[in-house]
Amino acid sequence: MMIIIKNNFDIKKMKEVGKLTSNVLEMIKKYVIEGISTKEIDEICHDYIYNKQKVVSACLGYKGYPKSTCISVNDVVCHGIPNKNKILKNGDIVNIDISLKKDGYFGDSSRMFLVGKCSKIAKKLCKITKKSLYSAIKIVKHGIKLNKIGKKIEKIIKKHKFSIVKEYCGHGIGKNFHEEPYVLHYYSPYNKIILKENMIFTIEPMINSGKRNIICDKDKWTIKTKDKSLSAQYEHTILVKKNGYEVLTLRKNENIF
Repeated sequence: MMIIIKNNFDIKKMKEVGKLTSNVLEMIKKYVIEGISTKEIDEICHDYIYNKQKVVSACLGYKGYPKSTCISVNDVVCHGIPNKNKILKNGDIVNIDISLKKDGYFGDSSRMFLVGKCSKIAKKLCKITKKSLYSAIKIVKHGIKLNKIGKKIEKIIKKHKFSIVKEYCGHGIGKNFHEEPYVLHYYSPYNKIILKENMIFTIEPMINSGKRNIICDKDKWTIKTKDKSLSAQYEHTILVKKNGYEVLTLRKNENIF
């Protein structure tokens, strides 16, 4: 296994692209309202990324992906393709996933948005998914086993009787969009990797309100819950430090509590 330990220059560049990534998610918040299409949201993000930030989307063209963002609504787990016919309505929960590339380095982050008045289960799912991410982030430091991250997430999710999508995981990131190590969101006793200072990776649990089973849509990208239950995801890019962590995609006024 080849895990790339970042040097000071790498870390500087990762902080830059991480901040830009978080800025997109801050910018788009006011547009995620009832009546807008996911295509319009994508176009607003695209314009901001390319014309204001002067960087590029890591999604656009990645293995043929056609848009600049992934926007996943309700029962869509991940990789939802923005569409003019997908109009947000009252009660929807929406994940917007932003991945950027600047000077050869990648940033990756996503968060949930709640549209109008959402159901109790929708609000609880988003709250617990975010809590599982934050709780996992807080234990990150040099010297711990990587599988402790999955163990921490799994304990929280099981307590609330939600389920964890196991087909997708967090990943190392740097000069490559996806690299080792791969970060499982559930406990695996076989994962004996030890975190080292200056490793950088994402943690991005995908949590379903029903069963964990998923299906892929005919577009070959959109992943949905098989039982049509709701799904939520939060993601951050994390730097391992000697005595803790740094969230490279932390948004303004966001506290890891």
